[in-house]
Amino acid sequence: MGFLGSKLGLGMPSDLLGAVIVWGTGTNACYMEDMSNIDMVEGDEGRMCINTEWGAFGEDGSLEDIRTEFDREIDLGSINPGKQLFEKMISGLYMGELVRLILLKMTRAGLLFRGEKSSALYTKGKIETRHVAAMEKYKEGLQNTREILTELGLEPSEEDCVAVQHVCTIVSFRSANLCAAALAAILTRLRENKKLTRLRTTVGMDGTLYKTHPQYPKRLHKVVRKLVPNCDVRFLLSESGSAKGAAMVTAVAGRVQAQRKLIDEVLSLFQLTRGHLVSVKNKMRAEIDYGLKKETQPLATVKMLPTYVCAMPDGTEKGKYLALDLGGTNFRVLLVKISSGRRSVRMYNKIFAIPLEIMQGTGEELFDHIVHCIADFLDYMGIKGASRLPLGFTFSFPCKQAGLDKGILVEWTKGFKATDCEGEDVVDMLREAIKRRNEFELDIVAVVNDTVGTMMTCGYENPDCEIGLIAGTGSNVCYMEEMRNIELVEGNEGKMCINTEWGGFGDNGCLDEIRTQYDTEVDEGSLNPGKQRYEKMTSGMYLGEIVRQILIDLTKHGLLFRGQISERLRTRGIFETKFLSQIESDGLALLQVRRILQQLGLDSTCEDSIVVKEVCGAVSRRAAQLCGAGLAAIVEKRREDRNLEHLKITVGVDGTLYKLHPHFSRILRETVKELAPQCDVTFMLSEDGSGKGAALITAVAKRLHLKREN
Repeated sequence: MGFLGSKLGLGMPSDLLGAVIVWGTGTNACYMEDMSNIDMVEGDEGRMCINTEWGAFGEDGSLEDIRTEFDREIDLGSINPGKQLFEKMISGLYMGELVRLILLKMTRAGLLFRGEKSSALYTKGKIETRHVAAMEKYKEGLQNTREILTELGLEPSEEDCVAVQHVCTIVSFRSANLCAAALAAILTRLRENKKLTRLRTTVGMDGTLYKTHPQYPKRLHKVVRKLVPNCDVRFLLSESGSAKGAAMVTAVAGRVQAQRKLIDEVLSLFQLTRGHLVSVKNKMRAEIDYGLKKETQPLATVKMLPTYVCAMPDGTEKGKYLALDLGGTNFRVLLVKISSGRRSVRMYNKIFAIPLEIMQGTGEELFDHIVHCIADFLDYMGIKGASRLPLGFTFSFPCKQAGLDKGILVEWTKGFKATDCEGEDVVDMLREAIKRRNEFELDIVAVVNDTVGTMMTCGYENPDCEIGLIAGTGSNVCYMEEMRNIELVEGNEGKMCINTEWGGFGDNGCLDEIRTQYDTEVDEGSLNPGKQRYEKMTSGMYLGEIVRQILIDLTKHGLLFRGQISERLRTRGIFETKFLSQIESDGLALLQVRRILQQLGLDSTCEDSIVVKEVCGAVSRRAAQLCGAGLAAIVEKRREDRNLEHLKITVGVDGTLYKLHPHFSRILRETVKELAPQCDVTFMLSEDGSGKGAALITAVAKRLHLKREN
């Protein structure tokens, strides 16, 4: 603390100080090194203070050509032979002893004191560095030398005093030269790091040898300037040194600790215990049961909408089908060709944008745009004049269905707000738009949710698939429910797919104990405040916005971005969920994290990048755990409904969050395994789930219809 404290004790900003040197009883140096050069610490940006501990220089034998017999004698007689060799040649702890050993040898050789030795001259430590400094004083040096030698029991002549003074000068001059050479190496490194032709810097100095020796500073400065002529060096003496520096280090450490505590408090809001997750699972199960019962369904937050999909593909489906996929800002039109027996599906598709003004315009404008896209695709495929193609419409919004081809929109989600649609049958609206276009006819067989399409696509490959999960822009689950449990539909035999629309889970306040102020801010700033609360905590459309709200709060408290909230950071939606996936990628260097933040207009430090990465991790981990807890409720229900001690089941999954985030899928799977230990759950990634699934549902419906006719 004392040495590094000297650096802070100088009272100068670290960027103005090139290095800090201590020459006293011991010797050491520190300087600000570029992070890109420090392999032992993660991060490439900014600088960090390096404590050189240069006293150990020479332990590898690199100083043997200049070490003397007196240096070796001092080393052998020390408490750490072979260690701190550079320090033993230059520091105040050893300088007086070097002088004593030299004087003793000269006396033995009859070159001093007429060969007469005193007991003091044989006693280790009798000549101290303060004696050396006193003997080298400009005017009174010779008189000081005579008095010091006399106190040691010697009777020096005038010539003896001059010779002893000369020995002191040689020892201290060598110390200053060696220190200057080491300092010159550091200054050269600083100049090269900064890629400067000429370096202007300040070196902070501390230590009794530098402060009290009458000749030492002048010798040191002269040699440094001679060794590094391309460095303009100012030497600044630390007056209050380590004491003031220690206080400053303590203050800085306290401030950093307090900042870290505040950051940890924010992150702790997103840490869910096992108790939290079990509670979420149990509450999800309760809402599922409410949604299935006729009496409680209107008040249930998980709507449990029947889809009238009552069978899975059996591999005998065949033919050409048109599929539509509307669930976000992109709209897909597909031609799906299914070959019987081989489970072979070929698809041709085209993607169209849904402009914001269409998403939030009128319903008629939206469906006219959809039909315009269909016409474009039919022209593109050269099939506009073909006979009425059977069509499956993937409509990924909450719909109340009275049949496979009847879907009444309950409410818009995912940013859509087209007027005159909620409460209307979207199949009828599509048919009316086709009539207005009056260019082609289509046989609209089924309206399905993207989650159902995902389940059907995976079920085509794996008969164990009875659950579909979407973890992307939105969040939803569907599953095959026993008909006897569905009070909203007549009949007790067989199964039917239920679209849970679980995004609304928590709208009744049952999740308030784990919702944070940031969730509230995101909710209040959304197009549907108070709605889809579970989705707003788990889906890709909102995770980036949660992160942005946290970053704003931390910046307001001075914990990020130097306390400066940029206009970019104030912009809603600027922190997309894809940035979470990039920032959380394993092995991503902090330099790359900083570049991502710079793309967002955020001027971050290395420390900022670390905090941002932690925030992203906390938000995405909570999302995956919540999603896993909800899914655990469903797989447990399937096990109990089938009266099995152990259930083996497959979940078909689609969505960019599950596919692209580096950790989301793993955390989701781990959570399900922990909360539903009696269920062996396999996750199967759906390829082209929504469109392909809509075509398969249409094909199954056609197969069943033909079977009934026959």
